[in-house]
Amino acid sequence: MLKDKKIGFIGGGNMAEALIKGLLAGGVPAGDLTVAEPVAERRSFLLERYGVNVSGDNREVAEASNILFLAVKPQMAAPVLTGLAGAVGPDALLISIMAGVKTASIEEAFATGIKVIRVMPNTPSLVMEGATALCSGTNATTDDLTTARRIFELVGKACIVDEKLIDAVTGLSGSGPAFVLTFIEALSDAGVKNGLPRDVSTSLAAQTVYGTARLLLETHEHPAMLRDKVTSPGGTTIAGLHVLEKEGFRGTVINAVDAATARSKELAGGK
Repeated sequence: MLKDKKIGFIGGGNMAEALIKGLLAGGVPAGDLTVAEPVAERRSFLLERYGVNVSGDNREVAEASNILFLAVKPQMAAPVLTGLAGAVGPDALLISIMAGVKTASIEEAFATGIKVIRVMPNTPSLVMEGATALCSGTNATTDDLTTARRIFELVGKACIVDEKLIDAVTGLSGSGPAFVLTFIEALSDAGVKNGLPRDVSTSLAAQTVYGTARLLLETHEHPAMLRDKVTSPGGTTIAGLHVLEKEGFRGTVINAVDAATARSKELAGGK
């Protein structure tokens, strides 16, 4: 599906780097990848580390690409899209990872018929454990969506949703790593409070979260079922769970995702 495709990136930041790593691991030749990046030091890094082609010219990369990733910050969307007008071929596939920028806004910046896939990845993609949701614009085909999904499956798990749900994805898996990291930090602090060295406590906390997530994904059991298996009558776990319930832990997490989702909608409102 990616054979003989020229893949370009507008923006060479962390997410672009994660995708480059995934594509290379998936067998795409470095010579088929080109990154347009304004910072010379970053261009040199990507060239030396991965052997990909680099350029300081967005239009040059766009004109040569069959698949083009829009991997710039959303506040740069308007000038970048304006600068690319007329440079993207009619058969090219645009894949946007610009948070909050709707497919319709991207389509309006180009000639009629441009194919757009909008994607919401997250930072664990940097270690090939990302959680990504994709949706298609008006003109993208099922094959286009499948192509984009397979690319993101090289850096983790990917699912397809309606565009109206992308804000919820942003609140959950997009912002979720920050929530999980805060929980890990809190677990580590609790271990230190109870006498554990910081490095040991953080290692145990991180591995506990990682291992539990793998257990859930591999068993396909409901979280409550797995929780019950480690909650003995009158034991330590139920004592701790009682405190979490009393302090409104689950409600607080839901409220945090609600807030992040609402903010995503606000940011998208003007685009």
